[in-house]
Amino acid sequence: MLPTWKILDPLIDSWLLEDIGRGDHTTAALLYGQINPVVKAQWIAKEDGVVVGLPIAERVFQSINSDQFRFQALVKEGQHCHSGQVIVEIKGHLDTLLTGERVALNIVMRLSGIASATQKYAQKIADLPTYLVDTRKTTPGLRILEKYASRLGGARNHRMGLDDALMLKDNHIKVFGGINSAVAQCSLLKPYPLNLEVETSNLEEVQEALSSGVGIIMLDNMNMQMISEAVTIIRNWDPKTKIEASGNITLETIRSVALTGVDYISTSAPITRSTWLDISMKMI
Repeated sequence: MLPTWKILDPLIDSWLLEDIGRGDHTTAALLYGQINPVVKAQWIAKEDGVVVGLPIAERVFQSINSDQFRFQALVKEGQHCHSGQVIVEIKGHLDTLLTGERVALNIVMRLSGIASATQKYAQKIADLPTYLVDTRKTTPGLRILEKYASRLGGARNHRMGLDDALMLKDNHIKVFGGINSAVAQCSLLKPYPLNLEVETSNLEEVQEALSSGVGIIMLDNMNMQMISEAVTIIRNWDPKTKIEASGNITLETIRSVALTGVDYISTSAPITRSTWLDISMKMI
């Protein structure tokens, strides 16, 4: 679901302030003493991919000037498009289109790139009962939108922030002297109904996590054989314990990891390694 405008409008205002600054001198100079005409433009995809962010792009232009403005999306949000396809038709004042073009295109190209990359990973395990989930490795200030794009690409959102769940990672465990002591300490103040997840890197830590009674165990950077052994141990101990695999997940390995029987596979790659989907705006 698209985040509310209550959240997005301040972001859009900051993007426009960054790009427009003291004014669009080029457009202002061209229109000096001239009538500001109402014109039409098209957005054209220059490669195949999943289109995400069109409602946000429309809001960008409307934030500049909504007078006589019309934004018609020719593809649905989250729909796959093909190279050369016209995905949007716009009508509005010339200065609105020229001034808002870069910001509007930038956010759509960025989010579409994430969704397109995510879809490639998700399709690899679409027929298996394992869910692809994203991580907190996101661009500061854009997390809610990058996770929105990840969701439309076919992933599930992992925790949005540190306040969504308790997750004991290697540095937490090291400082507090082991999994059992760290879990015991967190359990004292764990808010209901937040989950507690523990990161493990070997079978000994898996056993310790099981004995501590946590609900989710992450298998971090384990090889395929160790993942399979860990899944067997966890399922025999408590079939209700959720298992997440993470670390070094690629398009080539994700299906093999899923076939071990884990519940979730988390990876930052679709966000951190994705490239923008190339889209251009042409006046017609």
